[in-house]
Amino acid sequence: MNTTFAEAIWFLPFVALLTIYVSWTDMKFMLIKNQAVLALMLIFLVIGPFAFSFDVYLWRWLQFLIVLVLGILFNAAGVLGAGDAKYAAAMAPFIAPEDTMPVIFLFSGVLLAAFVTHRIFKFIPAMQRATPDWKSWQEERLFPMGLAISFTLFAYLLLSVLRGAGG
Repeated sequence: MNTTFAEAIWFLPFVALLTIYVSWTDMKFMLIKNQAVLALMLIFLVIGPFAFSFDVYLWRWLQFLIVLVLGILFNAAGVLGAGDAKYAAAMAPFIAPEDTMPVIFLFSGVLLAAFVTHRIFKFIPAMQRATPDWKSWQEERLFPMGLAISFTLFAYLLLSVLRGAGG
């Protein structure tokens, strides 16, 4: 991973809290709320200049635009939801361009773990009683992708911090 300890440590506390919120709202409502997308963008907007040089900071906003266009195309093709597309775009500036493939592999693992965990918890009676109104329990064909997307960003930043702290 090419994101440094210093870069990741700036963002991790804020992203961690947002990860929990996005995961909860997507499981409960099957919706990534626009304010969560805006909050993630605001975190990068405000903290980014402290974490990066100004030229890197500006280039990272280009990543947002590229992922947003791809997300719109994937949404139009029915591959993912609009909230997922917007949230992935807001997440893009946090990721070093050189880390694109490692993050895709990380996302694959997180997605598989999130899907299996979600499906297992869906059938645990205590979970059903504790969260009876969660829409994601009722959906047979759909999965709250915000769970996997947000935890991918969290894991990416956490791994960058741990790698930097150990080196």
